[in-house]
Amino acid sequence: MKRRDFFKNGLLTTMGLGIMGSRPVLAKPSMYKGEQAKNIIFLVSDGMSSGTLNMADILMRHKMGKTSNWISLYESNTVKRSLMDTASANSFVTDSAAAGSAWGGGHRVNNGALNISPSGQEHEPILQKFKAQGKAVGCVTSVQITHATPASFCVNQTSRSAMPAIAEDYLKLKFDVMMGGGREFFDPNRRTDKRDLFTEFSKNGFHVANNKEEMSKADGSKPLLGVFTEDGLPYAIDRENDANLKKTVPSLAEMTGKCIEVLSKNPNGFVMQVEGGKVDWAAHGNDATALLYDQVDFDEAVGVAMDFALKDKNTLVIITTDHGNSNPGLFNPGPKNIKFESLYEAKASNQHILNAITPENSTSQVIDMINHQLNVALEKEEAENLLKSFQVGADGLYNPGNLPFAYFAEILSRHNGVSFAHTNHSGDYVELATYGPGSEKLPGFVKNYELHNFMLEAAGVERKW
Repeated sequence: MKRRDFFKNGLLTTMGLGIMGSRPVLAKPSMYKGEQAKNIIFLVSDGMSSGTLNMADILMRHKMGKTSNWISLYESNTVKRSLMDTASANSFVTDSAAAGSAWGGGHRVNNGALNISPSGQEHEPILQKFKAQGKAVGCVTSVQITHATPASFCVNQTSRSAMPAIAEDYLKLKFDVMMGGGREFFDPNRRTDKRDLFTEFSKNGFHVANNKEEMSKADGSKPLLGVFTEDGLPYAIDRENDANLKKTVPSLAEMTGKCIEVLSKNPNGFVMQVEGGKVDWAAHGNDATALLYDQVDFDEAVGVAMDFALKDKNTLVIITTDHGNSNPGLFNPGPKNIKFESLYEAKASNQHILNAITPENSTSQVIDMINHQLNVALEKEEAENLLKSFQVGADGLYNPGNLPFAYFAEILSRHNGVSFAHTNHSGDYVELATYGPGSEKLPGFVKNYELHNFMLEAAGVERKW
């Protein structure tokens, strides 16, 4: 079979519509207004292993009394479910730049590159293609807006590390909505060239938002740049337990809702990417609390996207991840699940706790602190060893404070039942769920780069090579 015909030969199937198990099953003609998608919402829980998805669902069912939106879509047969291969051009195990570029540019590239092939060829990013078709486009993320996954839909760069240059690229591209963290790449006091990109964006007609209130005031009359924090946004568990953070930093669901609100003003439709980037960071840090609550945060964004799509009936929704990470799993929940249930009462990420511990802290202070924040009572020897581990050095990525993430996770696994296989990406096949016009044509197994043409064809856009 020729590759260009790959998606054209899928079986046309009848899909069920039973959202959250409470709505009737309807035939496809009642679900969508047409055969082509006017809008596309592409949601990425970055670095989400299958264990992350299922543990977050367990937590939501038993703590919050509701099924996760993602699993509800499976239960109600609302979405088409597939598996996706995630390799890059030079490895079975991809990084986020290469994985995103497979979607964004339609070709596999080497790890670290953004839409530039091993031979140096530039592949036009998908949001540039849709923008040229008259659609509104944008990205929202819980990490830096210049980070690998949002950038992979937008720019060509030889290295994902070129985030100051990526911020400049965004100014040239003038996309309609870009929101996340990463002030250091826009602030003249942090940039080595002293460029004030915030002022430059404003002079170029952007509404620039520095906090949640300023974001909420954006009415869609101007393109929107929202940069809410240095580095990535705080973990969801830390935001929800800090009144000031909750007031000033939007959740992923809130950013998603605002992005849809702004982009949907375009009569020609829109295409947007939503990234739960801190899921990946938490997996690198083996931080079970941060991981599960950021997955919940992402799941709320899924709910916002699906609510819009179900009413609109012209929107293709894609829900997936770019790769697994650290392969966490629930192995020993304890009698009557008491160990895992300690996570229900957690108030802080491991990063927050480890940053609060100092060499001056006593063993009893460490025990009290962790018991208060994580509902876990460490043994004296565990606390003593944790204090000593600060001298060993860093483990895990996104760890500028040289914190003993993996060792702390190893201790906590005895108390919460969650263990990790590693601190880095895995080569697993991953979950892929689709809803909306074109979704019935998606096969049960997909190569990551095939989603590029799938999106173009679903929206009726001619492919260009």
